[in-house]
Amino acid sequence: MSGVAYEIVDVFTDRPFAGNPLAVVYGAEDLAADQMHTLAREFNLAETVFVLPPTAEATYRARIFTPEGELPFAGHPSVGAAVTSMRRGLFPAGRVVQECGAGLLPIDVRDSGSATLTGGTPTLGEPLDPAPLLAMAGLTETDALAAPRPAGCGLSWVFLPVRREELADVRIDLPAAEKLGVTELCVFAWSGSEAHARVFCPGAAVPEDPATGSAALGLGVWLVAAGWLPPDGDSSYRVHQGIEMKRPSLLECTVTAEAGMATVATVSGQVCPIARGEIAVPPFIG
Repeated sequence: MSGVAYEIVDVFTDRPFAGNPLAVVYGAEDLAADQMHTLAREFNLAETVFVLPPTAEATYRARIFTPEGELPFAGHPSVGAAVTSMRRGLFPAGRVVQECGAGLLPIDVRDSGSATLTGGTPTLGEPLDPAPLLAMAGLTETDALAAPRPAGCGLSWVFLPVRREELADVRIDLPAAEKLGVTELCVFAWSGSEAHARVFCPGAAVPEDPATGSAALGLGVWLVAAGWLPPDGDSSYRVHQGIEMKRPSLLECTVTAEAGMATVATVSGQVCPIARGEIAVPPFIG
């Protein structure tokens, strides 16, 4: 059986076996979506990204799969695919454009093995009642520091701000999450320009993420809307994630705001190579 090349990398960390692991697959141009999905289930990581020739004015195209299905966009696959492809010689360091389901996204790739991703158009949902979300997370009604609400830059997350000491106590009630329809949740604590976060995907094969670029981007949108970052101009902030999972990660972020609304957000991080090889191509199923 023929195979395709892959690399395993850890994203948003400068050392191995931390950050968020990612499978990056090459040479899969002839694979159908169901074959890609089968490979993603085989890797069984939060995401697997397939680097393909572009169909638009882009450097490459990325198709991103979880074990459950395909995503239009995700942060750590975008950063990981860009740096890994640069290291493989597909393009030099500098600005590249990734084509994905969320559109054409610019990524600045550096020889040092890091990249800065500019997210898609910011989106902001209406404030939510904190009580059911807190109960779903195993917290009390006094633990929320502001109204939770959805926000994103290509992929939307529900953001729930709590005290730092509460993060370790979060336990997701899966039936409650299913009843509420919550599939993407970021519980975070904020101090100065630093966030400590835990990011959950209730019901997914990987129910907690150790580093989530799309959530870090959306957090900037939430912070501006909440008045926790300035309403105009550029702001920088950092997200610490994965600590409770013993996979510490660091996401360096910026957000640009105008009249109290985020207009652009970026997230940066290191990519650490772990393994490479070839994996068999699954049979066509469709």
